[in-house]
Amino acid sequence: MKKQHDTVDPKLKETLQSLTEFCSQNGRICPNPQLWNKLFELLPNKKRKGGGWEPSLPLILAVWYDTPPLSKMIRLKEHLKWAEKEGCLDEIGVFLRALKEDDWHHLGSDY
Repeated sequence: MKKQHDTVDPKLKETLQSLTEFCSQNGRICPNPQLWNKLFELLPNKKRKGGGWEPSLPLILAVWYDTPPLSKMIRLKEHLKWAEKEGCLDEIGVFLRALKEDDWHHLGSDY
């Protein structure tokens, strides 16, 4: 069940700060891998850059287990900044705020 502070008034625009704060509440690090990939697919105008992508790919699949929590949090913030730059922060906010608490990877999780 969502708490009142977990939602944003639909008349207000999502901000990078409000969404970043939401994503770190309750010890959240990032969405679990499949959902993080889904979020990445929602980001517009992704492009190949050198040997990688812009923005960088989510830290899932083989790197998930070897990546420390802080790196995952930084990568998620990179995705939020990209969404802001591309004008889709509201859409990304709706997606993230609709996730259940167990859809998130949390500090102290075993994986």
